[in-house]
Amino acid sequence: MSILVLGGAGYIGSHTVDQLVNQGFDVAVVDSLITGHRAAVNTQARFYEGDIRDKDFMRTVFDQEEVEGVIHFAAFSIVPESMKSPLKYFDNNTYGMTALLEVMTEFDVKKIVFSSTAATYGEPKSIPIKENDPQIPTNPYGESKLMMETMMRWADKAYGIKFVALRYFNVA
Repeated sequence: MSILVLGGAGYIGSHTVDQLVNQGFDVAVVDSLITGHRAAVNTQARFYEGDIRDKDFMRTVFDQEEVEGVIHFAAFSIVPESMKSPLKYFDNNTYGMTALLEVMTEFDVKKIVFSSTAATYGEPKSIPIKENDPQIPTNPYGESKLMMETMMRWADKAYGIKFVALRYFNVA
């Protein structure tokens, strides 16, 4: 049984892959290498270059791997760019989640850890932000991540896909 790390050639993803490998997990990585780096992927992890929006590609990965769970870091994440190119963010981030959840459902994979963002909260009314504070994004990046969280919530109700959304501000 493997853990599939999407976006595992990026900054957060590659460090997560290292930690998983160091703890003895069997790890597979999917990354398009648009912003990730192949050299960042731990050599003990199996690597697949492709786009999570490509369901045929993802089916091939799920066919080859006995996926126990998914950790999802594969998203565009630059706020100013999202303001200039919102449809790029909704296509990559939001449609990417749709395609992923469809393939996970086909292969009966029921666990996902999702790298969301504190940008889903928008301009907070109070500090510190609490997890149950209102989520009112102020940019397409935050909106796309909130939509992805909403999709997972509905996929849990419909298909039993359990998820955790990590809403951090800065990773380092």
